[in-house]
Amino acid sequence: MIYSLEGRAALITGSGHGIGAASAKLMASLGAVVGINDLKPEFVEETVAAITAQGGKAIGVTKNVATRDGMREAIAEFADKAGRLDIFVNNAAWVRYQAIPDIAPETLERMLAIGFSGVIWGIQAAVERMASERGGAIVNIASVAGIQSPPNSVVYSGIKAGVMGITRAAAGELGPRNIRVNAIAPSAVPTEGTMRNRSAERDGKRIARTPLGRLGTVDDIARAVCYLAGDGASFVTGQVLTVDGGITTANL
Repeated sequence: MIYSLEGRAALITGSGHGIGAASAKLMASLGAVVGINDLKPEFVEETVAAITAQGGKAIGVTKNVATRDGMREAIAEFADKAGRLDIFVNNAAWVRYQAIPDIAPETLERMLAIGFSGVIWGIQAAVERMASERGGAIVNIASVAGIQSPPNSVVYSGIKAGVMGITRAAAGELGPRNIRVNAIAPSAVPTEGTMRNRSAERDGKRIARTPLGRLGTVDDIARAVCYLAGDGASFVTGQVLTVDGGITTANL
């Protein structure tokens, strides 16, 4: 029962595929009503269908969470349909790796809007919908890039380091309202969204540096998300949980 999410309502941004979809499917299997958010309706429909086919409950929310208004609309729509909001996962991201001379204004602005500002707007809107007597759990998806930066990642690494700072500050401010705020920092995880930043050579180097000898999977991250969202982590807040096979702590 420590991992049960029975009776909870959880919205995950960017959950049409990848880590978000895996987290949504696992949460649904643990009893939560899950909100599936993505810009692409076909991704939303596919993930909702996969969850309902397994007997779970899912609500599709096709909104652009890169703006404050879009985020508030997404959270309000889900909370109204589900009747409550207990868990919110800031997962949406848009990633490009560029060397410093190549960073373009439109790239910087889009990455900041989704990956940094969106995290703040998500927390702000989620808190308004979390009942004071129950509190809630917020999980932000950071990255080990905020700890050990890969090449050409000034923007991405800066954003993910910022997400960790947001997590700690929000945890302190929201603790008195019984809202826990934590973050997960995954290492490289193969997903549809990361394909353009990966290669067999790069993956091989990462695996060689990882004590557990493999890349992470979306299910590895989903299990960590569900842990931090559930009662098993009821006294855990303000933490950044690295789910990386040991790559940031071992010197291989």
